[in-house]
Amino acid sequence: MTPSSRPGSDLDLDGFVRRNTLLTTPPLVPEIRLHLATEVTELWHATEDALERNNLPPPYWAFAWPGGQAVARYVLDHPESVAGRVVLDFAAGSGLVALAAARAGASRAIACDIDRFAASAMALNAAANGLPLEVRTDDLVGSAADGIDTVLAGDVCYERPMADRILPWFRSLARNRLVVIGDPGRAYVPRDGIERLAEYDVPTPLELEDREIWRTFVARILPA
Repeated sequence: MTPSSRPGSDLDLDGFVRRNTLLTTPPLVPEIRLHLATEVTELWHATEDALERNNLPPPYWAFAWPGGQAVARYVLDHPESVAGRVVLDFAAGSGLVALAAARAGASRAIACDIDRFAASAMALNAAANGLPLEVRTDDLVGSAADGIDTVLAGDVCYERPMADRILPWFRSLARNRLVVIGDPGRAYVPRDGIERLAEYDVPTPLELEDREIWRTFVARILPA
């Protein structure tokens, strides 16, 4: 995504991302470099004013969450799941999963997140890795996702309203395409109607999670 195609804003989104992150690699996916926060609390406070002024969500894009790392690792370890396919990374955050898909040979890697900060971070991360990435900020839930072959999502079941909204959509999409999620066992992740594909131990900072290692699974969503 070129700068001119990014969502309009009166904020210096790129500058904010650069000032509040460090270009580094997530522990489970050292092949991909991301602009990530090094001080969780500091970044959360830094965004408060912007959140109040612009009605924006918290900076989920600045962290490599366990579910996303697990899906990215799975994609890189199993490139046949995305090679030659049009891949959507839903609620993409940093764009880690989409970038892993691009690296693994996806014909198109699309990263979608409604947060404009995330869109900026994803474009910067794509440039840092020299990988092609299509960034979108529209709300795709409920759409037919025409032209998408594979849907990937990490850590999207952390709240009931979110899970209740997206899981029926995922199951409808799974009738004719591959839909894969990664999750460390959040409260609202489905316990049935899935086929587990892999499990990983994902290192996480205690400031972000309540443990240093999250056992995280990757699963295929089965159709309704």
